[in-house]
This record gives sequence, C-alpha cells and structure tokens, in this order.
Amino acid sequence: MHKYWLTLAQIIAGAAIVLAALLALDRMIPGLLPGPAGNLTIHEVAHDGAATQVASFADAAHKSLSSVVNIFTSKQVRAPVNPLMNDPFFQRFFGVPQQNRTQRVSNLGSGVIVSEDGYILTNHHVVEAADEIQVALPDGRNLQAELVGSDPETDIAVLRVRQDSLHPITFAQPDSLRVGDMVLAVGNPFGVGQTVTMGIVSALGRSHLGINTFENYIQTDAAINPGNSGGALVDAAGNLVGLNTAIFSRSGGNLGIGFAIPVSLLRQVMDEIVRHGAVVRGWVGIEVQDINPDIAESFGLRSTQGALIAGVLRGGPADRAGIRPGDVLLAVDGKPVRDSGSLLQLISALKPGNSAQLRLLRERGEMQMNVRVERRPLPPRNGE
Repeated sequence: MHKYWLTLAQIIAGAAIVLAALLALDRMIPGLLPGPAGNLTIHEVAHDGAATQVASFADAAHKSLSSVVNIFTSKQVRAPVNPLMNDPFFQRFFGVPQQNRTQRVSNLGSGVIVSEDGYILTNHHVVEAADEIQVALPDGRNLQAELVGSDPETDIAVLRVRQDSLHPITFAQPDSLRVGDMVLAVGNPFGVGQTVTMGIVSALGRSHLGINTFENYIQTDAAINPGNSGGALVDAAGNLVGLNTAIFSRSGGNLGIGFAIPVSLLRQVMDEIVRHGAVVRGWVGIEVQDINPDIAESFGLRSTQGALIAGVLRGGPADRAGIRPGDVLLAVDGKPVRDSGSLLQLISALKPGNSAQLRLLRERGEMQMNVRVERRPLPPRNGE
C-alpha cells in the first residue's frame, strides 16, 4: 500500500513540474497555450461629437457671450486726510494738507445688450454716482456710455452707447423658469475677462432678504463673484432669464448662493426708464409689517393673510383718508393682500393722481376707504 502512495505522489509531482515548465514557456512565447474561447467586445462611442453635444452648453454660451459686456466706471472722491497732518509739528515737516484734494476711484461690473441701437441693462450699484462709464464690447472695442436712468429700489440701470448693429440678447418668456432648470451666469468676475459658470435654479421668488426695496429674486448656485453684477443669467438655450445682482457671502467670494432679477421685473423697469427716465410708482404713506400667528390671534384674525399697518405718515394720503395704525389691509382695488411684500407691489403699481379703494379690518369689522395715490418719493442717495 505504501508503494502505491509513493508512486501516486511521484506522478503528481511530475505533472506539476511539467505544468510549471509549460507556463514558463508560455510567458516566453505568448500564444503557446490555448486561451479561453471567444473575444472580449468593447462598446466605444463614435467620433461624431454626439457625446460632447449631450453634456455641453457651448451653443447657449456662444449665443449669449456676444451680448454681455464689461463695464468700467470711475468717479472723483475726496481723498481722506490723516488727522496727524493737522498737528502743527507734522505740518512743519510735511506742509499744510490740502483739504479739497480728490482722487479717482474705479469700479467694474457687467452689462447685457438688449437692443441693436445700443441700450444696455446693468445694476444700479455698478454705475451709481459714476462720473464716467466705459463699456468694453466682446470684440475688444471700448465705447463711452451714457446713463439713461436707474432705479435704486430694484437695482436696475439702463445705459446707452452710440453704436449700431450690436448683438442684443434674446429674452426668455416671463415665468418660464422652474426650480431645477440649468442656467449659465455670464459676466466679468474679478476683472479677469468674460467668464461662463453653470448651475441650477435653486429657488424662485426670493424676498425679504434686505437687499432692495422690491425683491423677487431667482436664486442660483451658478458661481457669481464680484464683477458679475449686471451680467446675464441665461437658460440652456442661451435666452436671458435674469440679471445677476447679489451674492450671499461672508468672505466676498462665491458660496453657491447667488441672486438674479427675473426678466419680468427687468422688462417692466426697463420700459419705464426708457420712456420716462425713471420709474413712477404709487405711494400712500404707510409703514406695514407681516402678520404672524401671534398677531393674528391678538387681532382675532382667522389667518395670517393681509398686512398690519404699523405707522401712518402724518399729512400723507393714508392719514388724510382716515387710515390708522393697527388697521389690517386686506385688499387694494379688489386684489387680495398676502403679506407686506405683496402690498408694496400692489400700491407701487397704482398710478399717481388716481384714487384707490382699500379694504381693511378695524376692530374686527371690515370697511372700505378711498385713498388718493401720490408718487412714491425717490430714496435718498448714499450720504444724504
């Protein structure tokens, strides 16, 4: 029995030696041993550009880039004087300082061409108090621009350059944008030159941000940085959906939250500025606040709809009509008031000189009052 096991072990050892020798020869001479049956098939995309077209926004960028300009502004400001220079000791060595010395400071931003004959949309804060405005076209030409008018309460300004045959951008349909839509932000961030960034629409109708008086912002995560202000926010087809205006940032750089003015508001304000040089809004002289659940309970209201009148300007239209603090405004000319923001929109849309009917709640009883609308006063400029 022992003899049989010894023979079997010798056979196995010999087979192992032969197999090892064959494997060594196969490494030296590839293909000596037969491989597995069949061939490996790899699916590869054809070189027809189809793959890049699916994931590319090159056409949308190309369509909008020729309509976005860089804006450079400058103004004269009073140069600060070091308080030490008022000391007689320092004046002996450096002389008496010139109190009226001025210096020129510059600012940069972006703009969007909206007509072939030279009208350009941008932000009010880009051109505010500028002595000189220069527009750099995408083809490298620099043109002098004039301010047609601006609206600080929406941060919209209209410029014009004396140049024909420009490439105006195409406006998207108002209210066509949806949360989740892809968008491109086009502008001149940090002055590096024309730049395109991509993102999605994060939210619509953002308000109560404290950025401007009238707020109805598109929120996007497309990278928007200083210098992008006044640039275009376009959809996947390259059509204008908004004007990049502000960012939420603690450092001054992009944190993925940017805000743009929608085309519906852009068109309304732009038309007013081009026709009248300014935006004419209605005003009745009241200060309002939203109704929270606690206020609704204390006033015996069944909902938080409406706006609470917190103050009435003495001698103003509302005061003359008999409206008092503590009244709750429910409707303006039959249009319901949802909150303080919607009330501001409704009153500003009224035509000065006309009468408006206000439906309000006082001491849990409804009443109607007619108010003669006046023109909304312009907000004071910075420093006034």
